[in-house]
Amino acid sequence: MIEVFTQQYAGITTVHACPAGMREAPLPGVVFYHGFTSSALVYSYCAVALAMAGIRVIMPDAPDHGTRYQGDEAGRLTRFWSILHQSLEEYPRLRDAVLESGAVLPGALGVAGASMGGMTALGIMARHPEVACAASLMGSGFYHARAATLFPPLAVFSREDQRAFDQILAPLADYEASGHLRALGSRPLLLWHGLEDDVVPAADSLALQRMLQAQGLDTQLSCHWQAGVRHRVTPEALDATVRFFVRHLAEG
Repeated sequence: MIEVFTQQYAGITTVHACPAGMREAPLPGVVFYHGFTSSALVYSYCAVALAMAGIRVIMPDAPDHGTRYQGDEAGRLTRFWSILHQSLEEYPRLRDAVLESGAVLPGALGVAGASMGGMTALGIMARHPEVACAASLMGSGFYHARAATLFPPLAVFSREDQRAFDQILAPLADYEASGHLRALGSRPLLLWHGLEDDVVPAADSLALQRMLQAQGLDTQLSCHWQAGVRHRVTPEALDATVRFFVRHLAEG
């Protein structure tokens, strides 16, 4: 039995899931980030699966998503990178509110996400050493390179366009995976990707695996590649995520 409810942390509405009767009890916890144009509610099945394994899940709505959606769909499509950056910048106050509530055991807070959420999880792990472990499902930690093809904020036809483009991406430079390989290799990290992903190429996760291996930083890395799968979270991906967090949070 589990409980699923909404709760605010630091002014951000979250979907919160935990084993039944454990709302106030300290538990291993995961902050789980959803994908672009989706919501915490849509991704709540991930929270349910983890809660069934004894893990508390706090799933925030990203800026301009879910309960925070402003109603401008066309405008939101141009703001992918600024929304990602805002989620990264919001993490510390969300984390502080969660930890201050006493809902998560000391040293047992992980992060996870799918698609844009996976990109968020990688950026958070890169910069925040208190994160015990992280899981990226069909995400990418190479923001600048991916911005050329994934929801570019504008078409670049001139030097002025390029400057505007660079200004949007500049705040993400401090979170790039390539600049934080040692941090990403210092704790358990799960990478899952469908090999036929048609939105966020699996090549990005494979490249991160190779970079970590090349520097001998892959001893805590778990990789799962699924053949024939495009951009979606499969039952196998969800199972791998649950097993990963049970091993590194609930049992660790």
